[in-house]
Amino acid sequence: MSSDLVSGAKRVVADLRELAAMTSDENGAQRVAWTPTWQKAREWFAKKAQEAGAEVTVDAAGNSWAKIAGSSSDAVAMGSHLDCVPNGGWLDGALGAVVTLEILRRYGKNGKAPKNTILAVNWADEEGARFGRSLIGSSAASGTLDIKEIVDRVDNDGVKLVDALKVFDVDVANILKAHEQFKQKNIKQYLELHIEQGPVLESMKKEVACVYGITGVERHYIIFKGQAAHAGSFPTLMRQDAFLAAAQASLAFKEIAIKYDGVCTVGKVSVKPDVVTIVPETCTISLDQRSVNKEVLANMYADAKAAVEKAAKDQKVTARWEKIWTIAPTIFDANLTALCKQAVEEETGEPTTIFSGPLHDAAEMAKLVPSIMMFAESDCGLSHCKQEDTKDEVLETAIRAYLRLADKVVM
Repeated sequence: MSSDLVSGAKRVVADLRELAAMTSDENGAQRVAWTPTWQKAREWFAKKAQEAGAEVTVDAAGNSWAKIAGSSSDAVAMGSHLDCVPNGGWLDGALGAVVTLEILRRYGKNGKAPKNTILAVNWADEEGARFGRSLIGSSAASGTLDIKEIVDRVDNDGVKLVDALKVFDVDVANILKAHEQFKQKNIKQYLELHIEQGPVLESMKKEVACVYGITGVERHYIIFKGQAAHAGSFPTLMRQDAFLAAAQASLAFKEIAIKYDGVCTVGKVSVKPDVVTIVPETCTISLDQRSVNKEVLANMYADAKAAVEKAAKDQKVTARWEKIWTIAPTIFDANLTALCKQAVEEETGEPTTIFSGPLHDAAEMAKLVPSIMMFAESDCGLSHCKQEDTKDEVLETAIRAYLRLADKVVM
């Protein structure tokens, strides 16, 4: 095994520990996008990149780019995100962003000159944790962001998204200029390393895998409307209970997920009047459906619509759907997939592959350029919580495999 790969992987883990110590508290990581802690992480990243010899710029969507010029103007972009969910983990997003610092070192002022230009990118607001819309930075760069979807959004404290972004010199009216800026960078390929955030690799006893695709998503709110009534005097079978309709539909969603080997999640529930002694008049739930197969995803959505209609009829209420977001499944570039499998096999002896359930910025990049991802195993499959972890030796294996992939593409 190459000594530079070994030492490089250890440096990445040390950088990750440094970032975690700087941006976490007793409840976990606090790098929520468009907050001072996130900005602190971005400044830390920019300083490290500049020390490696990179030129750092920020585009119209707040994405940070670190450039090492190659002998060719053709560019390879690689990266992930530094933002996280509240009380999140130390590796989610950060692994894929921080590993690019080592690639900048390998090919920067103290490294070997690359053939292709290297662009290490730290995407803005991948998580959507504060305003509910994921992939803001990368979708602005890809040109797919619909400004109408975000312009009226507010956070839980009533702060408008447009005002929060202004603090970071991002004007929502001009955010799509990031797409023109992206096209000017002459990017030909995109690479991303991430933790799995699930239990599959651990169950397979694998440390790292090539990711061949990302699930598509159908995400909606469903609003059930019944009639409020006195909890003591109104007979059960005569009620128009909005919560019971939501509960019935939610149980049906589980069966739909099992039927299609996909996932359906009700993660948000709101009941009104929200009083102990009143039959619920309104119940709003979220539904997040995912599959890597677009036909399966469409069938899951159709079955969910039927389940909601049945629940509403059974409970004598009405139901309406409110779309939050939809994205089609992503299947990554075949040539990059082959190179990624080679890199994994060279490091581990096996060309392990997997698909991703969570969304990633690579899904947006794949709309424009050949793209690929690599996963490191997650302990107990946990993510989006302070217990998120991956053992150092496993991280180092994944990092070495990713550095191998980067070498194949950059040179």
